[in-house]
Amino acid sequence: MSVDIAVIGAGFAGIGTAIKLRRKGIRDFAILERDSAIGGTWRDNTYPGAACDIPSRLYSYGFAPNPDWSHTYSGSAEILRYIETITREHGVMSHIRFGHNVTGMVFDEAAGEWEIAVAGRPALRARAVVLASGPLANASWPDIPGLDTFTGHKIHSARWDHDYDFTGKRVAVIGTGASAVQIVPELVEKAAAVKVFQRTPGWVLPRVNRQTSALVREIYRRVPGAQELARAAWFYGHESVALGVVWNTPLTRVVELVGKAQLRRQVADPWLRRQLTPDFRAGCKRLLMTDDFYPALQRANCKLVTWPIARIAPHGIRTAEGVEHLADCLVFATGFEVGKAGTPFPVLGRGGRSLGDEWARGAYAYRSVAVSGYPNLFLTFGPNSGPGHNSALIYMEAQIDYLVRAIGIILDRDLRTLEVRRDRQDRYNAGLQRRLAATTWNSGCRSWYLTADGFNATMYPGFAGQYTHQLRAVRLDDYAAMPRRARTAAVS
Repeated sequence: MSVDIAVIGAGFAGIGTAIKLRRKGIRDFAILERDSAIGGTWRDNTYPGAACDIPSRLYSYGFAPNPDWSHTYSGSAEILRYIETITREHGVMSHIRFGHNVTGMVFDEAAGEWEIAVAGRPALRARAVVLASGPLANASWPDIPGLDTFTGHKIHSARWDHDYDFTGKRVAVIGTGASAVQIVPELVEKAAAVKVFQRTPGWVLPRVNRQTSALVREIYRRVPGAQELARAAWFYGHESVALGVVWNTPLTRVVELVGKAQLRRQVADPWLRRQLTPDFRAGCKRLLMTDDFYPALQRANCKLVTWPIARIAPHGIRTAEGVEHLADCLVFATGFEVGKAGTPFPVLGRGGRSLGDEWARGAYAYRSVAVSGYPNLFLTFGPNSGPGHNSALIYMEAQIDYLVRAIGIILDRDLRTLEVRRDRQDRYNAGLQRRLAATTWNSGCRSWYLTADGFNATMYPGFAGQYTHQLRAVRLDDYAAMPRRARTAAVS
């Protein structure tokens, strides 16, 4: 079985790609989704308090505005409904093949096609592939000794067990990142005792989450320009934040002053404040947006533990000073296996080369969307497209527009292959890493942005506007193109 285009993943990126393909008049494509429902990250993350820390006006596609967001910041269920709505309204559902778990891809140079292996199903062939599986697809369990020896209940934030009753239970939460600061305030309302195990405190900024009035929603429905104006205001407001979190500038001190003021206002105990004060520049690790976390930590049934975890014991957690903290349930708010290195499944390109091997020391790509040696393969939210200050959807939408244009070139010109040139890719990445060296992300703290040896394969060192501008056109002189009728000559 074959199609012109295979899109892997039916999350935000895959659905957005499908919509744009249909708008371009391309109909012969399939979305391969391993699960039985769409939504990706927002289908999987249903833990109590799950929400986005980017305003809803920005955390949505510009080509599919939603006038009915209920709050400034939306919860996971509302975001999932938005994805379901745009899938239905744009006629994408018929293209999705559920239960299709891709296990590998091999490029057939003679045919100019990708052969895609699917678990328990016949292989699929496609002239072009969009890898839209996303960086937040696979839950990350920490490498802690004794993890399998715990006899109580274990829950990961990305695989929440809604049948487990926390009432009267002793709960240990491992992690104090973006998921944990949303989970802990919910758990303290039910559990008898909650212990929060912190490795590194983060910079916490206030999140003012106002309800959107019926009048405002009606204005957005009747006057689309009003919603566009609101989106633009949020966009440029967040762009200005880059000056304080992407680079170490005087505005970084302003961000830190806001964080320290939040800490002083919400935490009375000096020792607890000291434990919650970061020792790195704001922006070096992900900023945490919450008004509820600090108050939750001070509830009578909650305790912050800052001693390092030595191992998981059968009945709880043993910390480095020898104390064993008993628990009925361990909650792992430890995030995802972000693709800083390797690939989610084997990808073999021209000449049998392995993308996983090439990315073993850190992923890289041309403008985050294409890799030399892997013709007709395009990425969404690929290497170095992470924002530290703005919405990921802004970056993703620019990538989708770019790759749909590139796919259009392949189909319209009947190309066998369209492959980015290695020298253009290398030049792009050399400049990128030079710029990254001057950012706060590379200033010395330990974060999920970096590989173990400090290579930054995650973030883009600039404004969102700069990133989107570079993807406005497909520069064919950066690619080698081979027509289907030719087998040896390459033309630009």
